[in-house]
Amino acid sequence: MSELVPGGNVPLPGGTLTIRVPGPFDVSALITDDSGKVRGDGDFVFYNQPTAPGARLVAEHLTIDPSALRAGASRVTVVISPADPGTPLGRLPTPTLHLAGPGGRTVARFTPPRPQRETVLLLAEIYRRGTTWKLRALGQGYADGLAGIARDFGVDVAADDATPVAAPDPDGFLDLVNSVRTAAGSPPVSLDARLAAAARAHASDMAARRLLSSESANGISVYQRVTSAGYAYLTVGEHLVSGPRTPAEFVEYCLSTEQSRLTLYEPAYRQAGLAYVADHRSGDMYWTALWARPFSADGLARTANEVVALTNAERAAGGLPPLAVDPLLTAAAQAHSADMVTRAFYSHTSPDGSRPWDRAAAAGSTRRTIGENIACGQRSPTEVVRGWMNSPGHRANILKPAFTHIGIGLAGGGKAGTYWTQLFGG
Repeated sequence: MSELVPGGNVPLPGGTLTIRVPGPFDVSALITDDSGKVRGDGDFVFYNQPTAPGARLVAEHLTIDPSALRAGASRVTVVISPADPGTPLGRLPTPTLHLAGPGGRTVARFTPPRPQRETVLLLAEIYRRGTTWKLRALGQGYADGLAGIARDFGVDVAADDATPVAAPDPDGFLDLVNSVRTAAGSPPVSLDARLAAAARAHASDMAARRLLSSESANGISVYQRVTSAGYAYLTVGEHLVSGPRTPAEFVEYCLSTEQSRLTLYEPAYRQAGLAYVADHRSGDMYWTALWARPFSADGLARTANEVVALTNAERAAGGLPPLAVDPLLTAAAQAHSADMVTRAFYSHTSPDGSRPWDRAAAAGSTRRTIGENIACGQRSPTEVVRGWMNSPGHRANILKPAFTHIGIGLAGGGKAGTYWTQLFGG
């Protein structure tokens, strides 16, 4: 029996393999080819879709018969997440993968380094090398839940024109909201069940604590609840309120201040979720409304291009030439934004010590001069560029004559909502 460390691998016997991860975890699997992408949603095995050719999930046992996998399959990635959605893996016992061969004999065992704020973990992969199948230990975590894995593996996620997951309408809330949005010239929103589930979890936490807060007692932000519910977003906003007794009173309250009205009217939002929970001791109502535009690759590109356009408008006002988009700088910027979400940090220096020029070089860039702006929490390109221009150091990067190229990255799901990166090169 082999005890593996991250990156370690071991050859596997022929026949059906059984994987078990004891504890308060949900096990799932992604079946991919050499590209590392699934062919369709049928390649994702989880509790609501427990079978695929060559793979079967029963309770905590995942069985894999490599010879029976669909044509072209060369890898099965084993994924775990907390059985209680939204709970960081760091609050649970460290997971241990046990892999047994056809006779029940344990072939390998792997315990990754203890996760911290991650809510999903790529634990290991079974992969084909020539005619041999092997197990490789991984231990890669995601702080943005299954949504992050879906993006990386090509599982279909909500697009701007996707049909939303149906959600119940609490007491005519949707009609009330869309009436005031229409009057303000904003498009209507639809209700989404994932946003509603995240809203209910957050409202329940606030009611239990008798406290309006964007974070729970254990430090989980309302934005992390959204991605843990399986909703990947381009932009997100929220109303956290106590006092109103009905949805009509809640909407009236949201119209009472300028900032709250701007959130209600925001034209970028396409979907919403609402929940309200009473504190059984006082009878006070605690409300959470979530507003979002779902993630799509096209939407990501449009948002990044808008940041570039606004940046170049500031340069033009200063008599400077525009910056050209550089794909390598874009890749490095997007990776840094995603890394800040995944590893729950906010800094120009990554936890592994890499800095902007290191990340640019790792992406293949050979530009001699590198600069970086980062930001978190802003909900639109206009807001983030305005914030950078109001900060002397960030403004200096935007208006630096030596810079000729730019890359933009943004990722949602961390404690602050959305994490933005501008990477400059010259």
